[in-house]
Amino acid sequence: MYWAEDAIMCPRPPCLDCCDEPANNSTYVMYHGTSKEAAESIRCYGFSPSNDGMLGPGVYLSRDIQKASHYPLNVAEGDRRVLVVIVNVGRVKKIDYQGHPLQKTWHAAGYDTAWVPPNCGMVPSGLEEDCVWDPSRINVISCKGRRMYWAEDDNMGPRPPCLESYSEPANNSTYVMYHGTSKAAESIRCSGFSPSNDGMLGRGVYVSRDIQKASRYPLNVAEGDRRVLVLKVNVGKVKKINSKQHPLRKTWHAAGYDTAWHGVQWSGGGLCLGPL
Repeated sequence: MYWAEDAIMCPRPPCLDCCDEPANNSTYVMYHGTSKEAAESIRCYGFSPSNDGMLGPGVYLSRDIQKASHYPLNVAEGDRRVLVVIVNVGRVKKIDYQGHPLQKTWHAAGYDTAWVPPNCGMVPSGLEEDCVWDPSRINVISCKGRRMYWAEDDNMGPRPPCLESYSEPANNSTYVMYHGTSKAAESIRCSGFSPSNDGMLGRGVYVSRDIQKASRYPLNVAEGDRRVLVLKVNVGKVKKINSKQHPLRKTWHAAGYDTAWHGVQWSGGGLCLGPL
């Protein structure tokens, strides 16, 4: 198991077309351009809202990764990073012209996010922009460096597939998966995972192919303090555990398996990776 900074996220919240208005109380993938140093600080401590800007105080994001990759303007291109984030936009206000009466006071009027549509004359590039008031609505899921590759890129080479949650993983295959945790994510990055001593499938590291499920964990951690790790996992030899009474439910590793998998019918689907 290792980090997948450039791993595609699948399944994931929708990526709206830049011309589509975000729906109230919906969750989307967005991007934030920052420096290398600031990216690590954000991942450790969360976002600090800008004191001011085109839309007033808040965290500035975009649904256009190319736009995000051009920021900060005063940082050399090689030192820039793009944070891939999941955002619950809350109540959204469209600001579509300079001098809008709520251009910088939308939050005082009861909105959580301000959205500037593309080609409305407010942004020189013509690209859309979002400003989120409360940083706890934003969950960082990965960080991309200067080279940002996506599934449609022709020169990427092989990528781990993203299985649907109901599809059984094949032995000795590698997949993209997710792990919900707290701000302890940085400790995991530095020192690796520590297996849970026990759980529904016994000892191991619990992961899921459903990013929405992973984002709800740990249950005893406030939503704003949760983090989702995007992983590549070599599952090794896999054992399907399809009932709570399965004879190998907690002893699959002793029986020679590396990963235990249960489908979506039981607790929404998930996997447990045996100790290495």
